[in-house]
Amino acid sequence: MIEMSGRTIILSGGSRGIGLAIALAAAARGANVALLAKTDKPHPRLEGTIHTAAAAIVAAGGQALPLVGDVRDEDSVARAVAAAVAEFGGIDICINNASAISLASTESLSPRRFDLMQQVNVRGSWLLTRAALPYLRRAPNPHILTISPPINLAPVWLGAHPAYTVSKYGMTLLTLGWAAELAQVGIAANCLWPKTMIATAAVANVIGDDAAMRRARDPRIMADAAMSILARPSRQTTGECFVDEQVLRDVGVQDMAQYGGGPNPDLDFFLD
Repeated sequence: MIEMSGRTIILSGGSRGIGLAIALAAAARGANVALLAKTDKPHPRLEGTIHTAAAAIVAAGGQALPLVGDVRDEDSVARAVAAAVAEFGGIDICINNASAISLASTESLSPRRFDLMQQVNVRGSWLLTRAALPYLRRAPNPHILTISPPINLAPVWLGAHPAYTVSKYGMTLLTLGWAAELAQVGIAANCLWPKTMIATAAVANVIGDDAAMRRARDPRIMADAAMSILARPSRQTTGECFVDEQVLRDVGVQDMAQYGGGPNPDLDFFLD
């Protein structure tokens, strides 16, 4: 078990799925977790709220601070960061997890949905990281971790869903930019992406296929990979686009069957 006692994470999203799995893994290792999310009330198609997530974090052994807010809104983000610092004394890790998705083609995608993806994925990541930076500068081993893919310019991915693609690549480009910008002050900035589809409610709603969900891995694989990255010295681990399975193989984990998905889990988007 990687020790995270006393370290404070601020994470966007986290009411469910990959974000919640990362929060629970950190909590089991003793971390404080501040969650910024909009899910104050249950969603008819999505399980969990920020409050159920906070309860699960406490049950896992960590401390939780649920912060209802909108990652797209500057004031909301500033209040969340201030509340996390007031509660826990600082911020060690910023995780950009919140993301909006639509796989619609250019002609069928509404401008409203286009704007939502750019604002949540790109603007939200930028706002949260920007607000956390003064506190990350004071942390002994500061990390920024963004849930976004390696840049793959193959036409199959550029043409599949251009609006969603540009929003996720925007998150990656920001993170690689922060790695270069902040290298001299020792703040790590890395991306993490799953090799395979992950069994989350969001994926179920987008794909809508029970068979595909059976070929998806448990979110714990992303959580375990995140813990490995966040435990590394920030000055030695930055500017990388990590893929979960490879992260775990590099630290000696060979049994990927423990995460489910069957013998041939489906590859995730943006990976060949």
